[in-house]
Amino acid sequence: MTSNPAVLFYCRAGFEKEVAGESTAWLAPAGVSAEFATGQAFVVQRCTTSVSTASLRNLHPDDLVFARQAIVALPQPVLLGDRDRVTPLIEAARELAAVHGIKRFQSVWVEYPDTNEGKTLSQLSRGLTPYLEKALGSLLAASDRGSARLHVFLTSKSTAWVGWTMPGQGSDWLLGIPRVRMPAGAPSRSTLKLAEAFMIFLGEDEPRLLQADMRAVDLGAAPGGWTWQLIQRGIRVTAVDNGKLSSDLVDNAMVKHLQSDGFHFIPKKPVDWLVCDMVEKPSRIAALVAHWIAQGWAQRALFNLKLPMKKRLDEVRHCETLMREALDESGKHYVLRFKQLYHDREEVTGYCAIASRRR
Repeated sequence: MTSNPAVLFYCRAGFEKEVAGESTAWLAPAGVSAEFATGQAFVVQRCTTSVSTASLRNLHPDDLVFARQAIVALPQPVLLGDRDRVTPLIEAARELAAVHGIKRFQSVWVEYPDTNEGKTLSQLSRGLTPYLEKALGSLLAASDRGSARLHVFLTSKSTAWVGWTMPGQGSDWLLGIPRVRMPAGAPSRSTLKLAEAFMIFLGEDEPRLLQADMRAVDLGAAPGGWTWQLIQRGIRVTAVDNGKLSSDLVDNAMVKHLQSDGFHFIPKKPVDWLVCDMVEKPSRIAALVAHWIAQGWAQRALFNLKLPMKKRLDEVRHCETLMREALDESGKHYVLRFKQLYHDREEVTGYCAIASRRR
């Protein structure tokens, strides 16, 4: 069966242009047309050609840098009644299931844009959810974890987009936002960026890739938010920064503070992790991290790129090209990904790791 659906992308408010740019290239075979308004925190891509459901099921938004979630939706938003919002949403869900050959949904998420205005819909979202779950009847089967998830994305009290995602092919968090709480004792809120990065990039492999007694280097460590996050996992850290660390980290046996320039530091022996949150030109950070991985000084790296005000997508693509050229020249097999995380604000996080050779 074919259809001309819309694909809805959630994002940080103010980054709609970047999402429109990269999602247009991502959905190029569908001949899409982007619709968005700056600050609305979502982008609608309307497919202008017929697209098979099979091809839509194979889409995976992990490689999109600025999009938090991507749902395949009906071509038009659903108009909701003042007194009865459930009936039109259930009718839309049934139409969605029929068009895309979906036998049942594993769950229903009622979401809204991540904006101050959007958050005024949170109470309505919570109130609608149990009524929708009940009204879906046999179309909802929580035990079928391999089925699609139903998304209802409220844009106002009277309109909503209705769409679906497949498990493992979209964000596993409501609104596409991982829930990370500010831990007591952390020296700065930047610690949340690294905690979220571990969740996003490592997933189920986090326990295996973050083990006690591993060794890490934190370039630009002060005041120590990322160092603190690492030592909570039992990882020994060389914190490199001319600035001062938080007093709680100064006398910590897990931390060795070197007052040095992060661009000039070279480890005496390879480490498991390099992390870097220095305020510097993105291309300079990208080149530094690529050099560390190419030289074998670190097995894995997480780093932040502080983006310019204009041409942010172009800057990320430039940094990616720069890194791939350096890593390809080294002959190493590697993994390289970028993502704008919820806690990133005007930046993106990169992940680079030496990968095992395929046989």
